[in-house]
Amino acid sequence: MSTPDGVTTAPLTSLGTRAARQLATVTKSEPQMRGISSRWLIRSLPWIDVRGGTYRVNRRLQLTVGRGRVRFEQNGADDVRIIPETLTELAPLRGYGDAGVLRELAGRFTAREVRAGEVLCEAGQPAAEAYVVAHGRFTRFTAGAYGEEEVVGIVSGGDQLGDIGTPDALWGASVRADTAGVVLTLPSDAVRELTARVPSLAAHFVAYAARQRLPVNRKGEAAIPLQAGHVGEPTIDAGFVDYELSPREYELSLTQTILKVHTRVADLYNEPMDQTHQQLRLTVEEIRERQEWELVNNREFGLLHATDYDQRIPTSGGPPTPDDMDELLSMRRRTTLFLAHPKAIVAFFRQLNRRGLMPAPAEVNGHHVPAWRGVPIFPCGKIPVGKDLTTSIIALRTGEEDQGVVGLYQTGIPEEYQPGLNVRFMGIDQNAIIRYLVTAYYSMAVLTPDAVGILENVQIGRSE
Repeated sequence: MSTPDGVTTAPLTSLGTRAARQLATVTKSEPQMRGISSRWLIRSLPWIDVRGGTYRVNRRLQLTVGRGRVRFEQNGADDVRIIPETLTELAPLRGYGDAGVLRELAGRFTAREVRAGEVLCEAGQPAAEAYVVAHGRFTRFTAGAYGEEEVVGIVSGGDQLGDIGTPDALWGASVRADTAGVVLTLPSDAVRELTARVPSLAAHFVAYAARQRLPVNRKGEAAIPLQAGHVGEPTIDAGFVDYELSPREYELSLTQTILKVHTRVADLYNEPMDQTHQQLRLTVEEIRERQEWELVNNREFGLLHATDYDQRIPTSGGPPTPDDMDELLSMRRRTTLFLAHPKAIVAFFRQLNRRGLMPAPAEVNGHHVPAWRGVPIFPCGKIPVGKDLTTSIIALRTGEEDQGVVGLYQTGIPEEYQPGLNVRFMGIDQNAIIRYLVTAYYSMAVLTPDAVGILENVQIGRSE
């Protein structure tokens, strides 16, 4: 027997495989899903059962106001303006509510282009102007004990230089532009003129200055009067621990979907695998993936948005270096883990290779994962990568007893399928479709600001 291609085939002398499959059961796998990740964040967080559906984080009274970041609107290269409402992100204007005054104050800022290497101000000189960085990167530095240059910090877009609430202050450090950029300047004379004309603004600045003079500890919390090393019978100071009057409350968020399964499929095609179970299994996996995405990116409680700006630092030169990771570690008393996009981990180890370093991995529940200074670096693809190929690396301290980051959920909910996740039967419609409501309840709380830190502007593109 010959085929159209001219290949001669002998007649079959036994049953062929194609025919035999009609009577045989094919060994098959469960449905696979490429979107399942390791979900290290969900696995690493300690989870607290929130019985009332809301979790309140009580803290000591914070007197030192943390800094925020101003936002801008840009119309062309030469027209950069501050969005007035975002001026309240600056510590001296935190809580000020007169929108008209904020608009007028924003209008007093003027844009100025800065060249790379230009020095904006010098330490010890009067602060005749306040600056808000619209674009660019600046280094704050002072003279060291032996005459060398000591870097104090890095300033980038949205940050403030100078204090508009205390216009007669002196610069505590010099500021130099590392790159070309744009700053918006506000002369001290303009602030004085406006406060002389607007009593509410003047009173707000007076109250701000008064808060700055109150005794605080090194974390900015209201101080507790203490005495040590005294002899004799002096009068011992007395005081109390004051609390925040409006503590942050976290309500449980949720991710939901409705799973549909045809009754004919559920009735007739359940061997060797339960069709409904497989549909539900993959649906739950997708919900858990979205849950971790929300824990990173949600604007209310996600790590990228819940982290204080005082706990954010930029990289020293683009790619993440060992010095950058050490600086991130130094911002908290203990770091449990790093979270980084896989490409950021590659970029970091590329820098280690250039320095001839090979840190030992960490063992976590039987898994060997990359580590730095003994702290595991977990991959997390939910951390976004910008169009400019930059991302962030997150450092966490976890646990309620350690005043860290905790996950929130509620167990024991009706028709619970997994902790904090339930599957509720919604009935069968006229098209014979079974419907199930699948819901996961969760949130996350940062107990103290230093529990989370972020290394920003991490460049992941290869650069030689």
